[in-house]
Amino acid sequence: MAAGYLEILRARHAARLLAGTLVGRLPNATAAIALVLFVRAEGGTYSLAGALAAVYGVANAVGQPVLGRLVDLHGQPRVQLPAAVVSALAMAGFAFSGTDPLPLAYACVAAAGLFTPPLEGGLRALWPSVLRREEQVHTAYAMDAVAQEVMFTVGPLLVTLCVALWSERAALLALNAVGVLGALSVVLSQPSRAWRSAPREAHWLGALRSSGLLALLGAFLFVGIALGSITVAAVPYADRHGGDAVYGWLMAALGLGALVGGTVYGARRWTGEPARRLRALVALLAVCYLPLTLLPGTVAMVLLTALAGLFLAPVIACAFVLVDRHAPAGTVTEAFSWLVTTFTVGASVGTGVAGPVVQAGGALWGFAVPGAAGGVSVLVLLATGRVLAAPAGGAVVAASSENDPNRAAEPRFSSGDRA
Repeated sequence: MAAGYLEILRARHAARLLAGTLVGRLPNATAAIALVLFVRAEGGTYSLAGALAAVYGVANAVGQPVLGRLVDLHGQPRVQLPAAVVSALAMAGFAFSGTDPLPLAYACVAAAGLFTPPLEGGLRALWPSVLRREEQVHTAYAMDAVAQEVMFTVGPLLVTLCVALWSERAALLALNAVGVLGALSVVLSQPSRAWRSAPREAHWLGALRSSGLLALLGAFLFVGIALGSITVAAVPYADRHGGDAVYGWLMAALGLGALVGGTVYGARRWTGEPARRLRALVALLAVCYLPLTLLPGTVAMVLLTALAGLFLAPVIACAFVLVDRHAPAGTVTEAFSWLVTTFTVGASVGTGVAGPVVQAGGALWGFAVPGAAGGVSVLVLLATGRVLAAPAGGAVVAASSENDPNRAAEPRFSSGDRA
């Protein structure tokens, strides 16, 4: 299992690009908790902290596909680094001005979210130019999904460490400064400087003119809803079984399950049509959410939560392959950014939906939401199966595929531009 990952990390530039992207995304991964801690330290209410975090999230969701399109048009260095600097300066402005005046605080936080660089989509666009074999790119996508789980686990710990060593203001400043260094490391690399998007057809919809991509985004919206609703449903369960410590164990188990699932998935060489595989993975994800409604004791619930997260990273990794295949020529970074945005919006909707459900029916009904959302995602994939399985318009269809034992024609990567 380790050999496949080591082979990728030994490829020239691969480790630098992965590490730089993860470090560059730290401000985004830690924004919610850093904002809440800072606002509370300034004497603000939890309502204000939540509102500022929501503004950041909405602005980030808007900015990712817009900046992704600019990357496709003008290259990575011209967009990623200036965006990272502007985002960091906006957050620094908020750190020094505080919550008073309030309009300035909202403006700074919104700018920080809006200009967050699309490093995640940029890395996925670079993999085909760094790795020479298609199966290596598939493994890199899985490794990328696993690395995200690690980052979103380690990120909050870094915030609390910075707060303990220095202060809430220092945590905001330090993490955003480190994020700029991560973006700088990526854009100064040879693959990033040399990468150019494929020639694109001028169209105001950009990547969204792909019916296959729209189908995938529709399904992924409900995957995000499922994940977001779990974080809310776990609160009343934890309140009855030990409080914050139990909640922390449940969230850690969810991340651990995704990490294990993604690691195993990426270590295998998969054959056949990825659209069919995605339907199976999402169905397994939905089924694994259902046992959470049993509400067993703490130890069993932690194990069930780990099971619920097991297929999340494989679903994300398989979706990356389909995004790459269905992105219109010249829009690959934008397409990946749309997937990030859709997942983020879905998670936000999930938290919003689960709140009233939990209020009315408790943890039992709260944990029913992710299973229902996962089921709807499967239905979307089934209804759009022909669209997702069809070769994308801009993809090159190979006469045979080394991943297909039946030698069936299969679309190649749309982002396979070689630097």
